[in-house]
Amino acid sequence: MRDGCIRIVTWNIHAGIGADRRYNLARIIDLVRRHAPDIVALQEVDSRGRLEDLPLSALTRALGEYSAEARTIVAPDGHYGHVLISHWPMHDVRLHDLSVPRHEARFAIEAGLETPLGRLQVIAAHLGLRAGECRQQVQRLRAIVETVAGPLVLAGDFNDWHGYVRRAFLPLLPGRSREKTFPARYPLLDLDGIYCRPAGGLIRSWVDRDGRHASDHLPVIADIALRDVSIPGAEHIHKKITEVLK
Repeated sequence: MRDGCIRIVTWNIHAGIGADRRYNLARIIDLVRRHAPDIVALQEVDSRGRLEDLPLSALTRALGEYSAEARTIVAPDGHYGHVLISHWPMHDVRLHDLSVPRHEARFAIEAGLETPLGRLQVIAAHLGLRAGECRQQVQRLRAIVETVAGPLVLAGDFNDWHGYVRRAFLPLLPGRSREKTFPARYPLLDLDGIYCRPAGGLIRSWVDRDGRHASDHLPVIADIALRDVSIPGAEHIHKKITEVLK
């Protein structure tokens, strides 16, 4: 936490396999730690064939103290899914099933965090790639968001090449990152992102281009305030930041 803001990172880590086609979880950890996040959402975390050092355990030890995971594939030699990691305790952790028949299983992780700035509800998700599948998942996820009161962050890989996620959530979560993240080497699509409320809560967001060496997606980093930015001059600053990020 810095300057009265909570820092969040979301990143599809491509099972820890980088542009060199090598598995290297250490470079994922090193890059994330560079930004000193308070909360981390990671997608495509894969422990299959790596039971000697489970990635979730290694990631939690390095990036936070508390974690929750959604296992979308479970196999004899490990599992695959996405995780939410925090330096602050997680309360009332829930897994919401977003799966659509005949498609890969999908879940959203919801947790309440008691931060030094107050209560924050966080939802981490990894949505499907096909438009019809994603549309159904967005409808279910929106229904979950509508039940949450107070400050809320939604982070993950939304595969939002069609814009369904933006159209569904901007009325509810007006703060949004706008960076292009995929493909990592020459990013053209903003598949990954961070949404939040209150309005004006997203102070700034950016990507780390060094992530192109470690995954096929770039990580998104954002600083979030848990109250609306309404102090003198702050509104003007936020507007300028938003214009730059468009």
